[in-house]
Amino acid sequence: MSDIQTITKLRESTGAGMMDCKKALDEANNDINAAVEILRKKGEAKAAKKIEERQAKEGIVYSYVHSNNKTGAMLELFCETDFVARTDDFKNLAHDLAMQIVAMSPEYLNREQLPAEVLEKEKEVYREQLKNEGKPEEMIEKIIPGKLNKFFEDVCLSEQLFIKDDKVKINELINRIIAKTGEKIEIGRFVRFQI
Repeated sequence: MSDIQTITKLRESTGAGMMDCKKALDEANNDINAAVEILRKKGEAKAAKKIEERQAKEGIVYSYVHSNNKTGAMLELFCETDFVARTDDFKNLAHDLAMQIVAMSPEYLNREQLPAEVLEKEKEVYREQLKNEGKPEEMIEKIIPGKLNKFFEDVCLSEQLFIKDDKVKINELINRIIAKTGEKIEIGRFVRFQI
């Protein structure tokens, strides 16, 4: 049974409701770190459902220039209401995303935007490398999806590891803000500049 101090502490650190915190702590046998993870997963599941059901027509255009004045990024970040677009959480997310773009140079927003010919070319490169390593054909086809996942992490913004926390992917970071604001949030276009 969870005590009120632990529930309150969990609620303060996650922003989740009291009953949700109590259930998560009960499920995690009062392990607060495990309860945070349970709440995060439930929040991300709720966030994913919201993404499918709603439209994001408000938002901001955000720009970031690195301190060396040699690289910068500009992006569109959408949400459902102007109210959320003005919040610190939303603006901080835009800032973090722009910094991510400057630091990690993603070429695409997600794997769905990746042109088929780029994907096929990448698969062909992996096939050739694996053949040269002497891997059998049936093994090659099983290895390629793992290599492609790594490729997606390199070139797709939504699948990159967050530069401030390498245990979190960008899509998870966005889902956390969706869970917190209760609104759909999505990235529109982005561009990176470098001199």
